[in-house]
Amino acid sequence: MVLMARPITIFTGQWADLSFEEGAKLLSGLGYEGLEIATWADFDVRKAATDPAYVAEKKAILKKYNLECYALGSHLIGQCVGDLWDPRLDGFAPSKLAGKPEEIRAWAIEEMKYVARAAAAMGCKVVTGFMGSPIWKFWYSFPQTSEEMVEEGFDEIVRLWSPIFDVFDEVGVKFALEVHPTEIAFDYYTAKKMLEKFNYRETLGFNFDPSHLLWQGVKPELFLRDFADRIYHVHMKDVKLNFDGRTGVLGSHITFGDTRRGWNFVSLGHGNVDFDAIIRELNQMGYEGPLSVEWEDSGMDRVFGAREAYEFVKKINFDKSHMAFDSAMAND
Repeated sequence: MVLMARPITIFTGQWADLSFEEGAKLLSGLGYEGLEIATWADFDVRKAATDPAYVAEKKAILKKYNLECYALGSHLIGQCVGDLWDPRLDGFAPSKLAGKPEEIRAWAIEEMKYVARAAAAMGCKVVTGFMGSPIWKFWYSFPQTSEEMVEEGFDEIVRLWSPIFDVFDEVGVKFALEVHPTEIAFDYYTAKKMLEKFNYRETLGFNFDPSHLLWQGVKPELFLRDFADRIYHVHMKDVKLNFDGRTGVLGSHITFGDTRRGWNFVSLGHGNVDFDAIIRELNQMGYEGPLSVEWEDSGMDRVFGAREAYEFVKKINFDKSHMAFDSAMAND
């Protein structure tokens, strides 16, 4: 077996309580080769976009621990761009903007432009994240949802994000939306519709995360196959299904980690995601980008889990065969 050169990285969003250097030291020590840096994890996007000395400082820390920056993760900022405000969004924006929906959105739009410039300064070609959705509450059509309401929601996302993507284009960075509940694209068909609405703008693709597809009943490997040219980044994340006759896909308003839930995010290899099928599909489509562990498991120590997850990905990160398995079966 020939191991592929795809780097094994980790998303720092779940490690944001650590300083940049503390996180780099710990995660490098667990084996990781690079980071998907969360923009809320001791990382100032405005400084990174405008101050070469700040960028040099962060790069020096990465080099010290033999790490590379492969992507920036802007999930919280991006959510504030397209979401309808409720008090939960206040925690994603500066505290001085709490309770001010329009000011939060205006801040987020400008901040996303800085994110694009910060990514370019850090040498990243991809920003992962969320876009929000003004129509998420319409996913179930009661009270009745008209087609016009859905179209208006998609059009609003195009209006809000197009100026942001103009800056992404200027600096040569792509945006990879994580298809996820609460987003304008949350499953297969909404992902397809979003691309259509943006006229298949090359700036916009996907941060593939199988965990958010599987519990909805979407086959992750088929999503990869059909959107192969739009997979700009990959999350390695697992989910455990527990549909025992009492539980359902909607979560029952039960907290993550509670074993009564119909599904829970778990450390890699402890759930139901078919990673073998995913790697084979990635090989077939020629994906050579990072495999970024997004470690989430409320029932396991995170250091133990992150170390275990690295070893899991390392073991399954195989290359495709470069010869037919029966090519040696010939007389000549």
